[in-house]
Amino acid sequence: MAVAVPASHRDLLENKALAYLSCHLKDGSILVNPVWCLAEGDTIVVNSAEGRLKDRAMRRNPQVTVCIGDPANPFRYLEVRGRVQEITTDGADAMIDRLAQKYLGVDTYPNRRAGEVRVTYRIVPDKAVARG
Repeated sequence: MAVAVPASHRDLLENKALAYLSCHLKDGSILVNPVWCLAEGDTIVVNSAEGRLKDRAMRRNPQVTVCIGDPANPFRYLEVRGRVQEITTDGADAMIDRLAQKYLGVDTYPNRRAGEVRVTYRIVPDKAVARG
């Protein structure tokens, strides 16, 4: 059952704080990567490129954790455990541009690679922990 992100920590999804995405690798170990994210309601949205390690990991096992620390207070953070509900290439180029606007202040994501296929992942929270 999806849960709401606490109002006290929603600002961490709206500011430029990096999120750290944890997902399960095939060998049972955990991959942790910094990612850009945004909120659509209580869904957390991230974007990557098709074929990357985190892409393959989330396709294999949709259980993930996203942790966002407050840049102004390292003891304040939001941890969201949930599942990737949707993986799509539809609108993924527009989503990376939206994220570039949020994090870099530019209209177009500047690091596109030729032939790269962008992918958007929508994460539904099953548990949200707000500290600090």
